[in-house]
Amino acid sequence: MRTYALVNQKGGVGKTTTAISIGAELGLQGMKVLIVDCDPQANATSCLGIDPGSVKEGTYDALIGRLPASDCVLHSPNLKLTLLPSSPALAGAQIEMVDQAKRESALKHALSPLGEHFDYVLIDCPPSLGLLTLNGLLAATNGVIIPVQCEYLALEGLSQLMQTLQRVRSGLFPALAVRGLLLTMYDSRTRLSKEVADELRGHFGDTVFETVIPRNIRLAEAPSHGLPIASYAPSSPGGIAYRELVEEILKVDGRQTTVRELADSLPGSALFEERDGVSHGT
Repeated sequence: MRTYALVNQKGGVGKTTTAISIGAELGLQGMKVLIVDCDPQANATSCLGIDPGSVKEGTYDALIGRLPASDCVLHSPNLKLTLLPSSPALAGAQIEMVDQAKRESALKHALSPLGEHFDYVLIDCPPSLGLLTLNGLLAATNGVIIPVQCEYLALEGLSQLMQTLQRVRSGLFPALAVRGLLLTMYDSRTRLSKEVADELRGHFGDTVFETVIPRNIRLAEAPSHGLPIASYAPSSPGGIAYRELVEEILKVDGRQTTVRELADSLPGSALFEERDGVSHGT
């Protein structure tokens, strides 16, 4: 099982879109994928067609130890995805976990029994640098993926994030790595996007993914239909870009892809319900 955290303390950079888009495409490539929604805003949950208010068990329950993560996951055989959903209750987890032993590694501990069931785990962290994000970082045994919007304010936020990652390495997780920086919302018509891309590549070199995610209306529309771009508009520029990104990830990871169904042996019993082409939580 390879585990990546999607992090950036700046909101609106395409972090959740990237998490579910990578996950969906990996699923279509034959990988068994778990998406962990570690954000109280529950955007990954709602983007996959589930009302966060209807979630009875999810990331919150796994973090505080009320239930094992295997009892909280939802499966979608149609999307070939498994989700550990978020709910409004997760907002209170940081307070409840204050006196919890090893609270920074609660998520890593909760996910470890799932290793035999999944090829990839993608953790969608909140746009902040609090305890929930720290849990995501410590659980990211194979590194972090950092979406970076092509604008200068995003570069300023990236500097702060890199400092935070260094502090985590120094104090808690020396092996924490940056799997890659991903340029998002790239507009080839503007000089700004090109300048930001050039500056990132000049400073971080090969750490920046070759694939660039363009601004694309289909990517913006997909969440309103409760579908990832791989299902909603796979031939759109955004769909093609995320497919190329996944091919890049799989190549570096040395993974062979096969076409296979979601295994019946996966933990959990709840399913996404498919209605009118849109997935809904049950």
